[in-house]
Amino acid sequence: MFEETFTYEAKGTVLVIHLPRELDHHNCRNLRYETDLLLSENYINRIIFDFSKTEFMDSSGIGVLLNRYKQMARSGGTVFLYGANAQVRRVLTVGGMDKLIPCLDEEKTVARS
Repeated sequence: MFEETFTYEAKGTVLVIHLPRELDHHNCRNLRYETDLLLSENYINRIIFDFSKTEFMDSSGIGVLLNRYKQMARSGGTVFLYGANAQVRRVLTVGGMDKLIPCLDEEKTVARS
């Protein structure tokens, strides 16, 4: 069985997290752990969640996003989302994330700012 993983890309103080096809309770534990390590070892003031390959997300994904949003807000940083399809945007809206975290269509716009 193929296990989907996350990929991370550091661009200065920006961390881009490329999410897999499914973001659910099975892989959110790894996402939390890995981003905790990356954030503790690097000065990051902006996180970009890349949803361009994600087709499914459950409430565990909302929990991770909310946690990272709060963590960045405490340190004066920001969080952005990009590439979310209609299904993922519905989950984000139901979870209230659309009110907290901007969802953009292009990563480059966020990475340059």
